[in-house]
Amino acid sequence: MSAYRVELAQGETLFREGDAPTTAFLIESGEIEVGTHQGGTYRVLGVLGPGDLLGEMAVIDDSPRTASARTLTPTILTPIDRAQFAERLETADPVVRALLLSQLSRYRSALAQLAGTQRTPWRARTATAATSEAASGALDKIRLESQLREALERRELEVRLQPILDIATQRVAGYEALTRWTHPERGAISPAEFIALAEETSLIVPVGEYVLREVCAALSRLDGAGADRFIAVNVSGRQLGDDAFIRRLLDTLAEYRASPQRLKIEVTESLVLDYDQVARFIGHCRAAGMRVALDDFGTGYSNLGHLHRLHFDTIKLDQGFIRQMDDPRCLAIVRAIVGMAQSLECDMVAEGVETPEQLLQLRTLGCQFAQGWLVGKPLPMGEALALP
Repeated sequence: MSAYRVELAQGETLFREGDAPTTAFLIESGEIEVGTHQGGTYRVLGVLGPGDLLGEMAVIDDSPRTASARTLTPTILTPIDRAQFAERLETADPVVRALLLSQLSRYRSALAQLAGTQRTPWRARTATAATSEAASGALDKIRLESQLREALERRELEVRLQPILDIATQRVAGYEALTRWTHPERGAISPAEFIALAEETSLIVPVGEYVLREVCAALSRLDGAGADRFIAVNVSGRQLGDDAFIRRLLDTLAEYRASPQRLKIEVTESLVLDYDQVARFIGHCRAAGMRVALDDFGTGYSNLGHLHRLHFDTIKLDQGFIRQMDDPRCLAIVRAIVGMAQSLECDMVAEGVETPEQLLQLRTLGCQFAQGWLVGKPLPMGEALALP
């Protein structure tokens, strides 16, 4: 039994009328009967099964339970606390709104039956195909979010390091920290999926702190081995806007006795919309001795009119350009970006380098660093730190 999983035997009571609405539940397996006492008579309001939500209306309304719930068969449930609902509703997630409308419809149906206007127990199976699909997607997200919370608590997320090559010396200059999650049932979960899910809620904050602690531990190992290498780590929009983030980061570096000069903070280009905020963030980082990189440069948000205000130490060119360098026009753009980075006194990292021909072209253009499968895939931390 864990905080993220409830198992009940047949005939057990999950909650009773009048109980406080602390938690809702997602039924993973089994069946639960929902009923109420009216005039001394027990009336069944519904029978719920796998994929159904239970107890959510009382949580949303913050009102006592209006019915009781007991298991008809052995049942497994995923608890969902009030904070999870509050975060979803606050950000007006359209999928969750669709889910909420579906649940409101079910709730009204139950109330109608309780009032005697409906004779037979209902089942939550009357939604349209579109609503049903949206609700199913929302339930999958809620389930995955709970599982991600549990994985974070159990330290099951893995931080891997992808090597970054100094093109001139052909030696590893540093690494980018990348987070991986292997789900016990689904296997490897795409970072695009679980990081996006974390960014929809406050989960991105503990995930980010988790990654930074792992990176600081790795930096401490590098310092102890005398290796002159850096580790780059991405920050989220929430971390970018948190005034206390830099202080917490410096405290963590101090805890691990790691050098701030070895840490490079990467800001994804899509976050560079509030130029004043980003400029302040870069200033705080550089004052603390940390370098800052502009990640995924060229993905559609670039505004060269503001770039001179943002004192990045590194520009990371998006892999889309590298893949198309056989096109003379694309090659001309890469040449111009390399020249611009040199004029701004920035290093440049070319992402997505996969062939020796691409690496040779980048060397000829004067690009300092390369990252991609030709250089090395993301490796477990121990293997990456042992690279020559």
